[in-house]
Amino acid sequence: MRNHFDNQLALLNQEMIRMGGLCEEIIELVAKALTGWEDDLLNRVAVLGNGIDESERNIESLCLKLLLQQQPVARDLRVISAAMKMITDMERIGDQAEDIAEIITHLNCRVEHESVQIREMAEATMRMVREAVDAYVKQDLDLAKKVMKHDDIVDDYFVAIKKGLIAIIAANPDDGEYALDLLMIAKYCERIGDHCTNIAEWVEFSVTGQHKSCQ
Repeated sequence: MRNHFDNQLALLNQEMIRMGGLCEEIIELVAKALTGWEDDLLNRVAVLGNGIDESERNIESLCLKLLLQQQPVARDLRVISAAMKMITDMERIGDQAEDIAEIITHLNCRVEHESVQIREMAEATMRMVREAVDAYVKQDLDLAKKVMKHDDIVDDYFVAIKKGLIAIIAANPDDGEYALDLLMIAKYCERIGDHCTNIAEWVEFSVTGQHKSCQ
């Protein structure tokens, strides 16, 4: 019985890695589009978004089977419960990447210094996704805490980008709409960083049984 349960947990880890990989891929796609045209961007992003949604459903189904059929206790229960929380944040990451792609299509391929900064900001969130899922699979508390601290870097990017965009508007009010589009993209990236932090916090819960919402 335990061997079967362990095999199911291994499958859960594989599915989590797959969903995390799709989140990385969709962020990478929109990040590249910020500084260089990507053919058929919206359709490519939509395909990845559908893949993320499918992964969420598969993982949710697997978790429910584990809970109902195996009746896990203690740490196993926390691991499964954490996965169900994490996939909600990963699904939202996909949604926000799709929102970013929609805005990018209205930028007319214009690239400013802030566009480059936002791309770097997005790439920082890709690292957070990868390391948060890795921390879950390895049950690595130190790595989870590293992800939480990395959110400060994403927040610092947002502050710097906002200042730059305010300067653009001050220098040329006609660029207001463009600057606001970039600011919205940066805000979505900041939210992605917040979702990654949430994921890392659920990893911490799966390892320690402690979560900030219960403190």
